[in-house]
Amino acid sequence: MIEATSCGGVIIYRGKILALYKSYKNRYEGWVLPKGTVEEGEDFRETALREVKEEADVDATIVKYIGKSQYNFTVPEDVVTKDVHWYLMTADNYHSKPQREEYFVDSGYYKFHEVYHLLKFANEKQIVEQAYNEYMALKKANLWASRKYF
Repeated sequence: MIEATSCGGVIIYRGKILALYKSYKNRYEGWVLPKGTVEEGEDFRETALREVKEEADVDATIVKYIGKSQYNFTVPEDVVTKDVHWYLMTADNYHSKPQREEYFVDSGYYKFHEVYHLLKFANEKQIVEQAYNEYMALKKANLWASRKYF
């Protein structure tokens, strides 16, 4: 078994959530959240911010740690067990530009119920739900717009 660790972000701007559409050789891959592998010398926060910048060209700010998801997948030589650490993030605008080199062909900010149904993977739907609930709690406490949480 191979163990792998990735980090990613749930970016919320003005109540909408960023999602990326991946298509490899014109084959549907699905809508996903930005995430990627931890590189040597990086902490999880640095990885999450770097991956959001690379995959979506978004300059995000971390609000708080949301949690970890886990899944397995098979590669020709073994089974990979992957841990993904997720952060609730915010941005300063709706800008996003999908990274073509990673086969992302579209990106955008969507309302919670839209992104929930767009996302391909159940574990990402669960993380989005957790992140959105955190966002709503911060908003209700007047902490989201004030940026007192930074």
